[in-house]
Order: sequence, then C-alpha cells, then structure tokens
Amino acid sequence: MNTPQPQTEVVFLAEESPQGGFTARAVGASIFTAADTVQGLRDNVREAVECHYDTQHRPQSIRLRFVREEVLWLDG
Repeated sequence: MNTPQPQTEVVFLAEESPQGGFTARAVGASIFTAADTVQGLRDNVREAVECHYDTQHRPQSIRLRFVREEVLWLDG
C-alpha cells in the first residue's frame, strides 16, 4: 500500500477584498482565510496551514501569490 507523501509546498492566491483587507485561498486544498493587513494575512495563512495539515503531512513552505485585476475600457 502506498503511503501519501507530504506536499513540499502549498500555494495561496491572495487578493484585496472589495470590502477592505485581503483574502487568500489555497490552490488544491480547502483552506481560506482573510485579514485586514498583508502581515495579518501572512500570519493567518501560516496558522490555517498548521490547522489544516497534521505534522506528518504539513508542507515545508507556503507560496503566497498576490493577484491583482484591472479593467481597461476601450473607446467606441
């Protein structure tokens, strides 16, 4: 029987929230968190990962990717 191998990294997509602050959602895992500041978001992401994974399967690193979207309008 194959034993699941620990992930080496978990990736989060972070964005500014329209209501203020920031949100982060893990790619490939059911983890979501929010905070008022970027530093608060970093802290909350670390805590969420520690709560989501047991010590044996916890990733070694967290990648936080900030996504920013802009809409450009064309004349005509």
